[in-house]
Amino acid sequence: MIPSGLTTGTWNFDASHSEVGFTVRHAGISKVRGNFDKVEATLTAGETLAETTVTAVIAADSFNSNDANRDGHVKGADFFDVEQFPELTFTSTGIEGSGSDFKVTGDLTIKGITRSVVMDAEFNGVAVDPFGATRSGFSASTVISRKDFGLTWNAALETGGVLVGDKVTINVDAAFVAA
Repeated sequence: MIPSGLTTGTWNFDASHSEVGFTVRHAGISKVRGNFDKVEATLTAGETLAETTVTAVIAADSFNSNDANRDGHVKGADFFDVEQFPELTFTSTGIEGSGSDFKVTGDLTIKGITRSVVMDAEFNGVAVDPFGATRSGFSASTVISRKDFGLTWNAALETGGVLVGDKVTINVDAAFVAA
C-alpha cells in the first residue's frame, strides 16, 4: 500500500522546496557539502508500492559546493565531464516499506555509468497549502563509492591519505505537488 494521504497519479517536483545534496570527505579531516541547483523529478504514485515510481534528472553543471574553483574542477573532465555527460539520472526499480520508512532501489547514472543503489527514504506526509495545492514530502539518503561511477581523480597528501574521499553521501529532501 502507498503511504497514507498520497493519492495515485503524477506528482511534480517542487524545486523551490527541495534539495539534492552531497557530502564527501576532504583531506581526511573535514567534509565538503553542496548541492545540485537544477533538478527535475516526477513521482508517479500507483495503487501499490510496486506500481509507484520516481525519476530524476539532474543537470551536472548545476553542481554547487560554494567554491567556484572547486566547482569548475568537478564539472571538468577529471570528475563529471559535463560537456560529454550533461545529466545525472535516477530511475526507481522498486520501492518497499510501510508507514513512513521505505527502501527505494533504483538505477543511478553518473558520467554514463549506471549502478543500482538503495536509498533509505522517509515519507514526511501530505498537506494542502494555503493556495489549494496538495503537497507531499520525502527525505532519502544513500552512500555511494564515487569510483564505481568513474570519478577516480585524486591527489596524495604529504601526511598520507588522499584529498578526496571515495564515499559520497547523497541526501535528498524532496517536495512534490499533485498534478
